[in-house]
Amino acid sequence: MLTSATYRKIVLGSAIYDLLVTAPFATPWTFAFAHAQLDATNQALGGAALPAFTPFHVLFACLLGSVVLVWATLRLRDPQAHYGRYDGVARLLFTTWMIWALTATGAPLLWLFIVPELAWGVLQWLPVQFAQSPGMDARRW
Repeated sequence: MLTSATYRKIVLGSAIYDLLVTAPFATPWTFAFAHAQLDATNQALGGAALPAFTPFHVLFACLLGSVVLVWATLRLRDPQAHYGRYDGVARLLFTTWMIWALTATGAPLLWLFIVPELAWGVLQWLPVQFAQSPGMDARRW
């Protein structure tokens, strides 16, 4: 069972990971660079070239990137346990859709995202021992 201090570090670590991985998805200009790097990586791993993105696709990539950056900043500033639980759910959902995309495309690049997403999701759902303090509702966790 994790201590609450250890769990907060996990929530903080997942937020830092999100900032580093997701920042390139936040603007159309940074995404264009990231897309080129992801394409090269996928091909180096033996996969096919990634499809070109239209402005409509870029819009959704940037929306996702922007939301994740805001969410990561919240967890970075205040790594509360209940944020970690919500983040764990989001990561398990993301992992599900990445596995769906992997089965549809076979793109080896996806493994570079699936493994850490699944790991952060599982870590944030591990049992935690929270110290009871006056006025604290343990059910919140």
